Amino acid sequence: MNLHFLWYLGLLQVLCKCTFIAEGLGWNWGTRASHPLPPDIVVQLLKDNGFNKVKLFEAEPAALKALGNSGIQVMLGIPNEFLAPLAGSVRAAEDWVQQNVSSFVSANGVDIRYVAVGNEPFLSAYKNTFSGVTFPALKNIQAALIKAGLARQVKVTVPLNADVYQSASNLPSGGDFRSDIRTLMVSIIKFLSDNGGPLTINIYPFLSLYADPDFPIDFAFFPNSTTSPPSHPLVDGSITYTNVFEANYDTLIWALEKNGFPSLPVIVGEVGWPTDGDPNANLINARRFNQGLIDRIVQNKGTPKRPSPAPEVYLFGLIDEDVKSIMPGNFERHWGVFYYDGTIKYNLNLGRGRTLKPAKGVKYLARQWCVLSPDASLVDPNLVPSVNYACTYADCTSLGYGSSCGGLDARSNASYAFNMYYQWANQQKGSCEFHNLGVTTKIDPSQGSCRFEIMIDVGKHESRRSPGTTNSSSLAATPLSYPVMILCLLISVIWKITAIHTYAG
Repeated sequence: MNLHFLWYLGLLQVLCKCTFIAEGLGWNWGTRASHPLPPDIVVQLLKDNGFNKVKLFEAEPAALKALGNSGIQVMLGIPNEFLAPLAGSVRAAEDWVQQNVSSFVSANGVDIRYVAVGNEPFLSAYKNTFSGVTFPALKNIQAALIKAGLARQVKVTVPLNADVYQSASNLPSGGDFRSDIRTLMVSIIKFLSDNGGPLTINIYPFLSLYADPDFPIDFAFFPNSTTSPPSHPLVDGSITYTNVFEANYDTLIWALEKNGFPSLPVIVGEVGWPTDGDPNANLINARRFNQGLIDRIVQNKGTPKRPSPAPEVYLFGLIDEDVKSIMPGNFERHWGVFYYDGTIKYNLNLGRGRTLKPAKGVKYLARQWCVLSPDASLVDPNLVPSVNYACTYADCTSLGYGSSCGGLDARSNASYAFNMYYQWANQQKGSCEFHNLGVTTKIDPSQGSCRFEIMIDVGKHESRRSPGTTNSSSLAATPLSYPVMILCLLISVIWKITAIHTYAG
């Protein structure tokens, strides 16, 4: 066999593998935004960055259509409020699968791999609201997938919060499921195991730091060659844990092993770091955490208790969501690696010389801002009510203590609030009045780390094509179209055969 031919085959195989950045890396695509990026732009953003896995929290037709024939694998979520009706009726589950899975797989070519039944339904804060309906809903969805002939392609899972397990010793080896739901958890896990489905767990090192002011900050991050070892490692027998992610994940693996499921596949459904809304939520910390996480995924690195296979990981999140609930904290609207408009917050090394690429084709409102008038008095009785009104409707979470705009003076603080409302209202006439306290300006009032936004012009995006029109870009060349998949497979097979014959002979 000609060695030059073998070399070319090897090169082609490498090029095929480089199409996607990391096979184990997925992204959570949340859509709780006042001015959402059009789905076709989001899908192109994923493809441009070589990302081939995405998780949707609910079945949104526009997002699913845009994902059609894209080469992107989808985990499709079912919100908790749907669990009761799905649990109470097999027919309801069959209808849900037909409308949200079967139709998009067959008509749009959406590559749905998982249906995620519920979202952290056993949180202690829910006070057992969903404890009685999650497992029945899971079984009915599985039955519906079987009836639809999709059970081999589409697996069921349940995304759970890490509070479903605990350790009496505070060590991973002491891990077991929470006593009040242990029997239920074992039943669900057995069902998943019997049907080839993985368990999905959400792990948030940031929340460990947020909830406990004494939590050692270096233990929240992944150590690397440029950082010092953590000052507070966790020693569990022969294993020394250097970060809370591994310790948390292995606590689950111990719990599974103790209950008879040592090999059950586990997906990390949500993990990430926010960039605003709290003193520890900033660009530096977010980049440090997410870069460490991506390095692990690129290296296919597991954990001490389960070094292989490395878990499939869905990073939270892709894009900021400015109308998401802030009940857990102001940081909830700032988990995105990209800002609301798909611009890059901080760069990440994705491996193989690749870095992040921003969204393309985004249309904006006019380049103008609403600010507090230079003539306005800070003691005007209408000022405080106007700021409160603006922040009731628009997102002012960046103004909080330790946040990106927390250092503004009183006048700039009011200007920020006015502008957020003005942009939220699509710069409509009258939306910058505030009892004659606001004026518009074409001079960007941003200061330091505090960005005064201009929103996406949703109207321009909606007018580009009529509803129901096929997104031609999603049908064009994709990062890994089916012909390329076949070519890569053939090259891989030929490479192995020729290599065996060449070096064996």
